[in-house]
Amino acid sequence: MKIALTIIFLLVSVVMAVIILSQEGKQNGLSGAVGGGNTETYWSKNKGRSKDMILVRVTTILAILFFVLALVLSLGIFQ
Repeated sequence: MKIALTIIFLLVSVVMAVIILSQEGKQNGLSGAVGGGNTETYWSKNKGRSKDMILVRVTTILAILFFVLALVLSLGIFQ
């Protein structure tokens, strides 16, 4: 059981790293805040349905799974 959990833990780690690296960075940053440009676009209004929002949700789920598996493996229940 411990070996299976360790393999799942490693797979979650790799998938989470790939998903995090595939997400786009915040392009505006400080320059967008100082410039005060109008950033109301179709994509910003519908962000909940975009590819980026799906990646954020998957990353959140994988991070929670990562921490739960790390906690279970560190407790040493399955020795």
